[in-house]
Amino acid sequence: MSGASGLGGPGRSDGAAEAGAFVHLALFYRDTRDYLDGTLRFVREGLAAGEPVAVAVPGENLRLVREGLGADAESVRLLDMREAGRNPGRIIPGVLRAFADAQPAGRRVRIVGEPIWAGRSSVEYPACVQHEALINAAFAGRTATILCPYDVRRLDSRVLADAHATHPTVIHDGRPADSEAYAPETVVARYNEPLAAAPEVSAVCFPFDGGSLAEVRHRAADEAGRLGLAAARVRDLVLVAAELTTNSVVHGGGRGVLRVWGEGGTDGAVVCEVRDSGVLTDPLAGRRPAPPARPGGRGLLLVNLVADLVRTHTDGAGTAVRCWFGR
Repeated sequence: MSGASGLGGPGRSDGAAEAGAFVHLALFYRDTRDYLDGTLRFVREGLAAGEPVAVAVPGENLRLVREGLGADAESVRLLDMREAGRNPGRIIPGVLRAFADAQPAGRRVRIVGEPIWAGRSSVEYPACVQHEALINAAFAGRTATILCPYDVRRLDSRVLADAHATHPTVIHDGRPADSEAYAPETVVARYNEPLAAAPEVSAVCFPFDGGSLAEVRHRAADEAGRLGLAAARVRDLVLVAAELTTNSVVHGGGRGVLRVWGEGGTDGAVVCEVRDSGVLTDPLAGRRPAPPARPGGRGLLLVNLVADLVRTHTDGAGTAVRCWFGR
């Protein structure tokens, strides 16, 4: 696996966006009033400027925004982030870029995106904060303004500190300011965390190479079904296993190991993991839409679009990609 992508972000801005400039703002709010003051003002400024506007926030906040906008809600693309962004790796290609790329070329878009909320688990969080850091590279040079709300009452101090590191501009008490802690590359590296070892007792291990790809997919399907995954989700898991194992053969040293296990009892997720000796050097791999005219290059993107959660760790010894599928 190869390719590099710098994470240097946009120039700092208080929201008075210049043509061609990307603006990434963190809105720190304390209560519903703060939340609505910041988000509704942001949305209405966009509508007044003739900008396409989308709001992707958790369902409970989406209801507040919809009610607060009144008739203006009909002019805004509204998405429940608990569904659209359940997997943080899906948000850039499936929510943010999907909306921005559907607009006329060169036209500024405005998006409220809330990928981190108090209900996010500790397993999800590293993918969430890496997503926030990678937005800066994914939108560098694009005409877009993205506002990310953060609940200062319910999110812990580490999350708020990370928000300062992933956003060049922060808004406290309605006042924007440059973030002196802005360092997205550092955040991506910090949360490139080794994944906990798969459970030795319950995980089924399938070594593979180029000659056994079909067999390993069948074995993964059998194990996922045995663990109680619904038929449609078994098909999703097999699709992901096929993409990851093929990637390992083509880009990751020619071989690897696939593991499948269940977690959290009968109601927990089924987990599929592939490890190989390849090194993933592009942190945006799987998080950017593939150009329509370019064949291939869609494997990791498909993985992010299909799985409920994707966590990745890569270092000089190899790469592990772990995917969760709800039962």
